[in-house]
Order: sequence, then structure tokens, then C-alpha cells
Amino acid sequence: MAWQHDTMMNPPIEGLLDRADSKFRLVTLGARRARQINSYFGQLGDGLGTIVPPQVNSVARKPLSIAFEEIAADKIVAVEGPSLEEIEAAEAAAAADAAELDAD
Repeated sequence: MAWQHDTMMNPPIEGLLDRADSKFRLVTLGARRARQINSYFGQLGDGLGTIVPPQVNSVARKPLSIAFEEIAADKIVAVEGPSLEEIEAAEAAAAADAAELDAD
């Protein structure tokens, strides 16, 4: 489904934020996918075919716009990462292990 580009940001940012838990994750997800789409268009003449093509029909020609349309259409899903508590616990365990090695 092709989006009609009638505003500055289409699909609207409000709809995109429902797909990710933070603005940072949304921007990171969009940027990663845009880089893949750009690489896909760059290698078309080479016949490699190793990168996944755009998953939506889009009137946009910019990779980031296409990536955001894929996110809005639920073709690209944000994967949940570790929580802050899990990261802090892992850092504390690593620090304890380093202290134990220093003591030996």
C-alpha cells in the first residue's frame, strides 16, 4: 500500500511511536533498515541479491521514508533488548569477576 505524502512526516510520528517503546529505538530501527534498503538499491546492478528488498510499495524514493512505511505497516518489528536492571546486574557481575581476578 503506497502512502500519499501530504505532510512533512508520513506516516505520522504518533503512529510510529506505537510500534517502538522509545524514540531512540524507533530512530535506530529506521536507520538500520534504511541502510539495508540503500544497500539493496546499490547492489541491484551487481546481481548479488543478498539484501531483503523493500517490503512495501512506496511512492517515496528515500530509504528512510520507505523504512518508516515498513515500520508503520508492521513489516519491521522492534526487538526488545535487555532492561536497565539486567544491564546493571551484568556490569556488577563483571566488576566482581574483575576484582576477584585482581585479588589472585
